[in-house]
Amino acid sequence: MLDDDDDDLQIRAFLEKHDSTSNEFQGSNLSDPNLSWLPQVLKEFMLPAGFPGSVSDDYLQYMLLQFPTNVTGWICHTLVTSSLLKAVGVGSFSGTAAAASAAAIRWVSKDGIGAVGRLFIGGRFGNLFDDDPKQWRMYADFIGSAGSIFDLTTQVYPAYFLPLASLGNLAKAVARGLKDPSFRVIQNHFAISGNLGEVSAKEEVWEVTAQLLGLSLGILILDTPGLVKSYPMLVSTWASMRLLHLWLRYLSLSALQFNTINLKRARMLVQSHILQSRVPGCIDCNRDENILLWQRFIKPRIIFGVPMEEMLGSGRSTSMLKTLLRLYAREKYILVVNQQQIDFEVFVSFKVGATSVSVLRSVWQTYWLHENLNVSEDIFDQLAKSLSMMDEKFNEFIQQLDKGGWDIHQINLRVPKEISIDECPV
Repeated sequence: MLDDDDDDLQIRAFLEKHDSTSNEFQGSNLSDPNLSWLPQVLKEFMLPAGFPGSVSDDYLQYMLLQFPTNVTGWICHTLVTSSLLKAVGVGSFSGTAAAASAAAIRWVSKDGIGAVGRLFIGGRFGNLFDDDPKQWRMYADFIGSAGSIFDLTTQVYPAYFLPLASLGNLAKAVARGLKDPSFRVIQNHFAISGNLGEVSAKEEVWEVTAQLLGLSLGILILDTPGLVKSYPMLVSTWASMRLLHLWLRYLSLSALQFNTINLKRARMLVQSHILQSRVPGCIDCNRDENILLWQRFIKPRIIFGVPMEEMLGSGRSTSMLKTLLRLYAREKYILVVNQQQIDFEVFVSFKVGATSVSVLRSVWQTYWLHENLNVSEDIFDQLAKSLSMMDEKFNEFIQQLDKGGWDIHQINLRVPKEISIDECPV
């Protein structure tokens, strides 16, 4: 009898817990104080079920900034299309079948040439987008803007329509090849509840709404008296819209808060840990991350995947090689300071079996050496000291990352595949 009472209590407790969880979910469903003014029907139409709990915290801010970005993009598209149509001869041909066929051939030819760009990007650079989707999404807009400039010039040089329009379409195809994979990574970041399909579908709602609004505004601009006939006015209007578009794109990407660790964020996290014995949280780190900066311009400079011959220098000393192999016997990489450079620079070569954690350890050692290197002391002694300090501090660093909300199981630091060192006895 006592067992039956215990079972009843457990069942009742389970049901109460289940009911409270369901109520919490329903209460959180599409409830956000910032959207209290929005009708419930529109919320359900434009936002994923369970919002805001079903998506990441930065979802709404990104989408609100993405919307005017897309609107300005479609306005620019309308203005550029106007120039292309004039250059190809729409409105000036006499209406014969031959003239229409010639225009169609020129139009389709530039599309075919442009498709080559997407093939190239997908085949050659497919492994870049997981590392830094914010940067590549921004670069996509820069390249797309350059393509639009080629399209605009076709109105001035209609005789060169095919090469100009092909270059424009090639640039825009390359931009799309960068844009689509980058945005898939961003969508996956939003879908914290495994609801990637719904996030993608709702993004389509935002995109199409922005497209319709942008096309409508673009048509109104083209109907403005004097604009169609004035090429300088058309170009200045496009340039203004495009600059606004790029600025909005930058703001929307800056709003993203990734908790994964790529090389840029790894540098910031490591530097803060070495200088201040703490790591910044996801919000602070993403806010301070420079979206536009290339890795090669970040100091201190780290060159990954350097051949051992280059690391050893012209002397190629056997004793130096043995010393390095002995120093880094427990690591999956070998790091040396390039003493031929005035500015601090390190070479890193990876062993077979190196992982993303190996890359992160090499970054940590680099920053420790950058802050503590003494040129008057023996370099091998300082390498040994940096490895000793890393053994002492690295686990603490990982623990701080975990407590700070970083995903320590998803470290997007690629090991170069071209060159690797086989393990060998010293």
